[in-house]
Amino acid sequence: MAEFSLDLNEEQRDLRDWVHGFAAEVVRPAAAEWDAREETPWPIIQEAAKIGLYGFEFLATCWADPTGLSLPIASEELFWGDAGIGLSIFGSSLAVAAIYGTGTPDQMVEWVPQCFGTVDAPAVAAFCTTEPEAGSDVSAMRTRAVHDEATDEWVLSGQKAYATNGGIAGVHVVTASVAPELGSRGQAAFVVPPGTAGLHATRKLKKLGLRASHTADVFLDDVRVPGRCLLGGKDALDERLARARSGQRASGQAAMRTFELSRPTVGAQALGVARAAYEYALDYARDRVQFGRPIIENQAVAFALADMKMEIDAARLLVWRAAWMGRNNRPFTAGEGSMSKLKAGEVAVAVTDRAVQLLGGAGFLRDHPVERWYRDSKIYTIFEGTSEIQRLVISRAISGVQIR
Repeated sequence: MAEFSLDLNEEQRDLRDWVHGFAAEVVRPAAAEWDAREETPWPIIQEAAKIGLYGFEFLATCWADPTGLSLPIASEELFWGDAGIGLSIFGSSLAVAAIYGTGTPDQMVEWVPQCFGTVDAPAVAAFCTTEPEAGSDVSAMRTRAVHDEATDEWVLSGQKAYATNGGIAGVHVVTASVAPELGSRGQAAFVVPPGTAGLHATRKLKKLGLRASHTADVFLDDVRVPGRCLLGGKDALDERLARARSGQRASGQAAMRTFELSRPTVGAQALGVARAAYEYALDYARDRVQFGRPIIENQAVAFALADMKMEIDAARLLVWRAAWMGRNNRPFTAGEGSMSKLKAGEVAVAVTDRAVQLLGGAGFLRDHPVERWYRDSKIYTIFEGTSEIQRLVISRAISGVQIR
């Protein structure tokens, strides 16, 4: 019988310590500055590239881990440093996951390196799927892609909302409807190469949190891309559309496949934020003296910290299980990927809220980082599937009923 163990192996421990060191020494000291500036921290992205933390080689090494834990481990440590800077470094991975998950080998070779640029001139990539009227309801997507047979080009028109790195990215991966009558089954993903005419972002959006990560609406005005930019290729798309029209069951659609790959990793990001707040509140409670003794000696404070620790550890187990299942092609029969993201996101919000409360008035000030972590945590119940959508996925999986 195979031995069961939750111990990390040597490579995973080395990875954890390496990323944590970068987060502690480079990311966290700069976090408040870049949050206040609300700008992309290009110098820190370049530092990450110099040490090998930013680039496809790093992602490929993590994805190759047979346990599936390397990327969640790295994500938790980096986002422990700061979520905004962490997303600036890892934000390109969603576009890379789309290319990696649905593209041909030739497309991976051509486009993935361009998502990261070079050490001397790093670039970022953007995955553009959400729209003003199509967030959770992906079937309502209005962005259209029409094939021009005379030139073998695709013409993309529409608007994307809340795109991480939108407008400043070199490579944009855009989902669009190619057969609107099929709803979400009639969608495909396209690479929009750097410098393509017709793609533009009017402004950087101002956000509650993750302020060091660039977010923008992206507009596509008759954007023409070569046929080779259709991820997976035209033959595969035609075959998939034919199956959909004949009523055969779909194997998935472009945006949702990408999100399924990323949910445990997003959960790990939320864990990093939660853990940072918990550790800071724990240290504060040990040092803060009221009525002649440290406040941690008060049962209400100690019990709150105990609950924070318990919830973080419980969420981590869900994240690790989903990551292991995804890497080993185990089906999410009960929505395990959604469980991990749902639990971790809501834990991050609850733990950071409690951390602010434990610090009292000090927690409301920018002098302490818990207020930033509190702001950053909220997005994890919203992006890449709201908490409500995660519950919908789980409930459909366990009931077999098309709950609405």
